[in-house]
Amino acid sequence: MIKNILTFNPGWNQNAEAIEDFTDVRELKLLFEAKGIEILQDSITAESGPASFTIMDSDGDSILFDQHV
Repeated sequence: MIKNILTFNPGWNQNAEAIEDFTDVRELKLLFEAKGIEILQDSITAESGPASFTIMDSDGDSILFDQHV
């Protein structure tokens, strides 16, 4: 079965250009954890900068939060 993946890139606009005001991926991860949402993959190793994590939606598809800034 083919699964889908939806990717969000905090810190980028729709043209992959850096924006100043955004919610950092670390804060987003904490918000999901506080709601009891399981984090499937976590590549957050620093207090700032690039990082990512993945959750799963109710259909079994992955949602990747992938910050490059």
